[in-house]
Amino acid sequence: MAIALHEFAWNRTAPACVPPHEDVVRVTREERFLEEARPHFRAMYGTALRLTRNPADAEDLVQDTLLRAFRGLAGYTPGTNARAWLFTILHRARLDTVRREARRPVNVELEEADAPVPPPQDLLARGQEDVEAALGQVPEVYRGALLLRDVEEFSYEEIARMLDVPVGTVMSRIHRGRRLLRAALAVGNPA
Repeated sequence: MAIALHEFAWNRTAPACVPPHEDVVRVTREERFLEEARPHFRAMYGTALRLTRNPADAEDLVQDTLLRAFRGLAGYTPGTNARAWLFTILHRARLDTVRREARRPVNVELEEADAPVPPPQDLLARGQEDVEAALGQVPEVYRGALLLRDVEEFSYEEIARMLDVPVGTVMSRIHRGRRLLRAALAVGNPA
């Protein structure tokens, strides 16, 4: 069964009620799931839009989430927290997309062969500006730990006391900050 986003999107009305007659109406597992999931479509789209920053990509992400949810319906227990289950799928689908895009090769146009080469000191100065610009793209929570460790050269224990967080959290933030910084530098300086 294909779930068309435009059919269900943003429907705030209550699910259709069972017709009042003496026969027992069997509700399929799929119908029960859709009844539980439908109220969360708007919130899923909002989250997807904040993650992708593009309406078309957000719709694709929600569509992919609903498709994955429907395919994995055997793992869903009716009456449990459908919202948490759907948002888990949404975030995993987004992470898969980000990873897939990161592996995609980047096409770069070659500049003319006779382009002048800047002196080495200009490259070094520009490199510092690139690092500062890339560091500005790293979220504050990671940037603070990263600066304290790599620029100010504090130990992990000292940083943990300064930030009032466990040492493991400091290590995690530094690792993630470095990864984000490398990614920002790679985007700013395609080689």
